[in-house]
Amino acid sequence: MKKFMSEFKEFALKGNVMDMAIGVIIGAAFGNIVTALTDCFIQPIIALIGGTEVHGTIPLGNSGQALDYGTFLTAVINFIIMALILFCIIKATNKLMELGKKPEPKAAPTTKKCPYCLSEIPIEATKCAHCTSDLPKA
Repeated sequence: MKKFMSEFKEFALKGNVMDMAIGVIIGAAFGNIVTALTDCFIQPIIALIGGTEVHGTIPLGNSGQALDYGTFLTAVINFIIMALILFCIIKATNKLMELGKKPEPKAAPTTKKCPYCLSEIPIEATKCAHCTSDLPKA
């Protein structure tokens, strides 16, 4: 049991797990901010433009059931805002990660073309394997 607990402790305290936990907590807090933005600003603007209440429902006959399109519209708007912001954050992060990287140097060529038959041959060859021509020294 002691070994299991030490392995679990090592796993739980790795950087990736801690980063993920922080990301989930910040994501939940950010989700609350987006929900507040939608409820407090976007819905009143939509209601002002459309002249209707966003938290509306459509009754389904005499059953007492109703379609709550206002809550669905709020969820769709929240999703679009979150997706747009996450896209921008990831795009900016990727751009920053590229700034620190140096381009890898090109590898030295390992083949060359025979000047007589234009076949690909090893760069150190002195005779072409395809046309048997003697190659000029470089």
